[in-house]
This record gives sequence, structure tokens and C-alpha cells, in this order.
Amino acid sequence: MSQVLDTPPPTAPAAGETPAQLAARYGLSVSGARPSLSEYVRQLWERRHFITAFATAKLTAQYSQAKLGQVWQVMTPLLNAAVYYFIFGVLLGTKHGVADFIPFLVTGVFVWTFTQSSIMAGTRAISGNLGLVRALHFPRAALPISFALQQLQQLLFSMVALVVILFCVGVPPALSWVLAVPILVLQFTFNAGVSMIMARIGAKTPDIAQLMPFLLRTWMYVSGVMWSIDSMLKDSSIPYIVKVLLKANPAAVYIDLMRFALIDSFHAHQLPHHVWAYAIGWALLAGVGGFIYFWKAEEKYGRG
Repeated sequence: MSQVLDTPPPTAPAAGETPAQLAARYGLSVSGARPSLSEYVRQLWERRHFITAFATAKLTAQYSQAKLGQVWQVMTPLLNAAVYYFIFGVLLGTKHGVADFIPFLVTGVFVWTFTQSSIMAGTRAISGNLGLVRALHFPRAALPISFALQQLQQLLFSMVALVVILFCVGVPPALSWVLAVPILVLQFTFNAGVSMIMARIGAKTPDIAQLMPFLLRTWMYVSGVMWSIDSMLKDSSIPYIVKVLLKANPAAVYIDLMRFALIDSFHAHQLPHHVWAYAIGWALLAGVGGFIYFWKAEEKYGRG
């Protein structure tokens, strides 16, 4: 005797029924569909420990093959600062007219490196981790955020060296040093937002990673890393709109704010007007805008 399975026979799609309507009729959903924005934020918060652990692991592994190990976390930006000091400070004379030029330069290099490295790592966050993206289900924004967090941890190591340099050149500790905390929070928010923008672009166009070093180098040269924007623009014939754009440049804003917080010879009159409004505005624009821009393509990452 043949057994009869108690299974309803498949039904053919009704006339004019779309695939979406057919899926809804059988309770099917798209695999990896983009969640709502609030749900996405909730999922991301639930994985905050993964983000922190991933960032720490990447930082630890970065110099694991080098004999000096984690010492290079401090040595690399210091060597960059030494090269810039020789080329720009000595050969081109940008140190003239700038008080405490060594901490001025080192602060600029460290803060700029934080932004540069975050954006470069963010550009490859998806395209360079396709195996992880395709194997596991998690909010993809965790990757660019974790890379920005990794660079923040790197900066904190460098800040220890910066404090030593400040003491060595006679810069006394001051209450204004506390301002470094909100400045770093705002800069991290900005960096993470731009990293998410570049992660989405890099996921679709991996070749953008080859172009980014040239764009970032150009950005560095106009951000006052090795020279004082205030001194260079004083009594210059540069159009007013160019002066405004140079001072409102987000990288320059965060660099000058950090110099103001840490170096007592860097005074408030050297900062652009409404500098805190610029710092908060850039952080909100890049952080919120970059997050939403990245979230809108959530279901496309790792496909195709």
C-alpha cells in the first residue's frame, strides 16, 4: 500500500501575482533584508563588545610580527613627525613664528594620523573583509566603527608620548587638557562617519582605495598639520572665501582645538570663530549622515 503524505499540494501563483505578493502569502522574507534604522541601532549596540574586542585584536596583531612589537604604535607617528620637522620646520622654515613648534607639529601629526588611518581602514572595511561579511550575520557598520575605534586606541598610545614631549619642552600641565576628551569624542564621531561613507563606496568600487592616499595627502597639506594656518593667512592676499574654507576644514578644526587644549602658547585668538560649532557640526553631519548612508545599503554588502 502506498502512503499518502499529509502535505498540501503546491499552489500556482494567482494571475497577476508578483513575487513579493507570493512570498508574503507563504510568510517568506528576504534573506539579509535591511532592518529599520532603530532596529539596526539596537543590533549594533548589542554587539558593542564584539566591536571593542575586534578593534583591540586588530591593534594587537598590527605589529605582532615586529621585534619591537607594540612600541611601533608610538614610534611610527613620532618618526613621521621627525621627518616633517626636518622638511617643513628646518628646510622650509615653517617653524619660524610658531611658539613650541615641536609639540605644535607632533600634536598635528598625531591628530591627523587618527583621521587619515580611520578613513583608509574604513575604505577597505567591507571589501577587505568579504569572508567575514558573507559568513556571519551582523550589522555591517560594526566593521568601519571598529576600525575607527582601533585608530582611537592607537592615538591614545601616541598621546602618552605627546605628554612626555610636552613636559620635555617645558609645557606645564593645565586644566585645559581636560578639553582633549570632548575633542576626541567629536573627532571619533567624525572619523567613524566618514569611514562608513568610504566603506560603502569602497564596497562597490574597491579601486577607490588606491586613490585615497593621494586625496588624503592633499587634505593633509591644507589642514595645517606642519604649518600654522593663522600665521600663513595673516596679511596674505588669499581670497576671503579660501581663508574661511581653510579654517572650517574639519581636520584643521580638530587639530587646532587639540593644540589649544594641550599647548599653553597656542591661544584662543588663533582658533577660527565659532570653532566649537564647527567641531560639533562636522561630527553630527559626518556621524549621523554617514551612518544613515551606510545603513541604506546594508543588504547589498558582500553580494555580487
